[in-house]
Amino acid sequence: MDPASEDLPLMANTNHILVKHYALDVDICFYTKTIKGNIVLFFEHNHKSTDLAVENACSADPPKSCWNKKSPESIQADMSPVTSFLSNSGNSDVSVIGERDTSMKCDLHSNRKQGSGITSSEKCCGKGNQGSEDFVLVLDCCDLSVLKVEEMDVTTVSSNKKLKSSVQPSDKSKEHASQTDCILTEVEALPVSQWKDRLLYYTRCSKAPGCGDLKFVLDTWSLQISKSGIKLPSDFPTVIRIWYQTTIEGTSVKWTKDQSGRPCVYTFGSPINNRALFPCQEPPVAMSTWHATVQAEINFIVLMSGENCAAPKSSCDGFQSWFYYVSMPMPASTFTIAVGCWEEVRENHSMSTKAEDVHRPPFNNDCNRIRRQECKHMEYPCRFNIPEACIQIVIPYRVFAPQALLYQCSKVILPLIPQCLEAAHAVLGTHPFPRLDILIVPNNFSSLGMASPHIIYLSQSVLSGRNHLCATRICHEIAHAWFGLAIGACDWTEEWISEGFATHLEDVIFANVQKLPQPEVKEQQELKALLRWRRLTDEMKDSEEELKN
Repeated sequence: MDPASEDLPLMANTNHILVKHYALDVDICFYTKTIKGNIVLFFEHNHKSTDLAVENACSADPPKSCWNKKSPESIQADMSPVTSFLSNSGNSDVSVIGERDTSMKCDLHSNRKQGSGITSSEKCCGKGNQGSEDFVLVLDCCDLSVLKVEEMDVTTVSSNKKLKSSVQPSDKSKEHASQTDCILTEVEALPVSQWKDRLLYYTRCSKAPGCGDLKFVLDTWSLQISKSGIKLPSDFPTVIRIWYQTTIEGTSVKWTKDQSGRPCVYTFGSPINNRALFPCQEPPVAMSTWHATVQAEINFIVLMSGENCAAPKSSCDGFQSWFYYVSMPMPASTFTIAVGCWEEVRENHSMSTKAEDVHRPPFNNDCNRIRRQECKHMEYPCRFNIPEACIQIVIPYRVFAPQALLYQCSKVILPLIPQCLEAAHAVLGTHPFPRLDILIVPNNFSSLGMASPHIIYLSQSVLSGRNHLCATRICHEIAHAWFGLAIGACDWTEEWISEGFATHLEDVIFANVQKLPQPEVKEQQELKALLRWRRLTDEMKDSEEELKN
């Protein structure tokens, strides 16, 4: 793909089938610089899909050239021994999740082929799609090694037996599909107050055994999965597991060293979002929840876009398991993970990484004055309707950094965060997310900051100079919790709207932090607006003509 002349292709056929929940179970392997394991996808079907729509969705040209690579078995044999305990790495400490949108308002995106490199689950990879009328699930995927795709039998999970359908079709395969659909439909139908139960069901279902391999074809920009005899998306398996591993070429994942010279890895999906981290549906309107079990060596800390403040648990010799979840339906592009020898920044400079030692500022317990808001979004455990959350001026927060930057962070960043959070609450109201981690990322981070649910990346550059640069950047990234995350564009071409709101609000929030009188606030904002205008005019003057449109 030529970035100068072509947009990043969105391949996923989201108008026929949507992922409603992802379940990841992966290992972080610094020796091979890979993330390896499996991801389970729980689907929601559009039962109104027609044969014509299916034909259009599968209209991509068949691959013109392909070859056999290693079989999944031989590739599995090449993987490090860490993979051998994947199936036992689940964390039973489960405690939250919510609902997602059931409206089918997604558009069919481009389904063009972008390359000729094909890997198939069958020995003859030409049989995957060519001349076939079977429905093909298309996921956005890039620079991943897919080892195996399998359908899952969630009916074997003991806690699901009471949810099985009473319908008894004559065909056993149809009976299994009916029972699976019934189980997941009833799980999704659980009321918001029972989000813990829903997460528990998803977690247990993600450990269910496979019940048959699925055909798949992997090209440059997509993973295409099909099942023989399945013509309609509504008949496609409701739960599948994909065994895969990342590659060194993947630009969603950065393997590097921190400022103290210790190895670390973090996801930075800006160039291609998260399609090089796991197969997913990239269009921003494809909303889903997720939970993840991540295993890393015992001296590493795993930070993630999760609602809970995870505590590590021993999984095997020298390894720990971290469990995170998200109950607010979000685009897959917002999933973030960072693993390194980070240390938590403390005011007294002591180094502690205990998950329970989170800053918990007190807040007024008088919740009766908070009226229930009328939210128009999809149903999920919404903080805007929780009185305690509405008056929580400063949410729990932590700061992590490499050892070499702990002192600077304790002097510059740590005092600013509660002030910025309090100011943001004064301007925007209830914080959309229940907690916040801030991480100082390595030198190869190409921006001043990046906001994801529950975690913010900051560049080391914000530590230099006076507090002004650091404070405005923190205010900008905090503002993205409302504009860009809780509310986002339905199309990547409109992402500038979120940046516009955050850029405007960084001035408003920072003025609140400074407690400036209104005349000084106006003067400061006008000065910044002038500087931005001059920078924009300079860029327009020096940019190529095609970039000005």
